[in-house]
Amino acid sequence: MTAVADRRATPSTMVEAAIAALGTVVDPELDEPITDLNFVRSILVDDEGITVHLRLPTSFCSPNFAYLMASDAQDALQQLDDAGLVRVMLDDHHDSDKINAGLAAEAGYLGTFGVEADEGLDDLRATFVRKAHTAAMERCVSDLLARHEVTPDEIGHLTLRDLPPGPKKSALLRRRANVGLSLCPNSLVLVGDDGQPVSPDDAGMRLRFARSVRISMEGNGHFCRGLLATRYADDADCDGRSGPVITDLRTHRSAS
Repeated sequence: MTAVADRRATPSTMVEAAIAALGTVVDPELDEPITDLNFVRSILVDDEGITVHLRLPTSFCSPNFAYLMASDAQDALQQLDDAGLVRVMLDDHHDSDKINAGLAAEAGYLGTFGVEADEGLDDLRATFVRKAHTAAMERCVSDLLARHEVTPDEIGHLTLRDLPPGPKKSALLRRRANVGLSLCPNSLVLVGDDGQPVSPDDAGMRLRFARSVRISMEGNGHFCRGLLATRYADDADCDGRSGPVITDLRTHRSAS
């Protein structure tokens, strides 16, 4: 549910654009948009710019995950035409002050955490991009097995053209692109973490591993939703099951 707190003058399309931009930001561990997870607490759009408040299931969520999502949100909003000044702030986290100051200064992860940061976020992001691909791959193959359209002995030979069109295939193609894998219809679906095809003899084991990754991600997603709902159950403005509170004060539309 999305709550509209205030809406004046002509409704701006900037609100819709901001929501869409934030929808492209995912929790790296869960591979779900932060908008679907209700991590976006509020969006304020006025003639000066856009201000977004984020929240997480606990105050001790990993600081690198928290920073990554907040900085991705800031990047996504700054790409909008006529966005103006973009402010993204993380609420109720033990490192909120540090993260918010780093975002405001656009200091980057290393600049924000200094000696506390062992390394940048590139390796972390790459790890979860691979996991997201692995889970998407499993969903496609298991779906065909459940519908008896393929046998366990055949899964090692599945190609992208064998997958029926639909959300699962579209999700897999997006994640293959993210990890740099070919989208050629003749490409094999089951691949290892290195992107190389697995032998037919190892296909079953690869699928079981992929299933464990997918179940882990989905389980963590349910767990995080429950924690968020409990943590913010008493929030009168935006409880843990609600979408962002939106305040639209913009009085002009973009000239574009």
